[in-house]
Amino acid sequence: MQRLILVVLFLGLIFSGVLPLAATSAPPPAAKVEDLAWMAGSWAGTEGKVQMEEHWTAPKGGAMLGLHRDVAGGKMVGFEFLRIEETPGGVAYLSMPQGRPVTSFPLVQVDGKRVVFENPTHDFPQRIIYWLETDGSLAARIEGTQNGKEESAQWRWKASALR
Repeated sequence: MQRLILVVLFLGLIFSGVLPLAATSAPPPAAKVEDLAWMAGSWAGTEGKVQMEEHWTAPKGGAMLGLHRDVAGGKMVGFEFLRIEETPGGVAYLSMPQGRPVTSFPLVQVDGKRVVFENPTHDFPQRIIYWLETDGSLAARIEGTQNGKEESAQWRWKASALR
């Protein structure tokens, strides 16, 4: 009988919240699309003979929309439709290069004006990183393993007027 009373008391303490079942700590605050407002705007740069532009809308409705275009010799040679949005699993970067089906890269780190998205199961890239340089330019880097080798590419764009 004494054992039964102890079990009932113990369960009562657990269910009342006085005695936690397991140690818990508050999860870190979840990132929001608004944390990436520093990416919003029109950005342009040139690499060799390729003129690059990237445009990001301001965060609204839990999303930012983006567009990237490369032009060389007066012809478009590449484009990508982009989205950063709040999903049930957290903030994700959604990419559609050349209009292909979407690939999701969940946000894994945001630190001030630097953000890292990662999808380790994607062929290449596995990581997409954006940051704002001290001179106000927007930089991006893709990296990961391709054909068994670590590969990366990096770009830098200055603020530009949308024309």
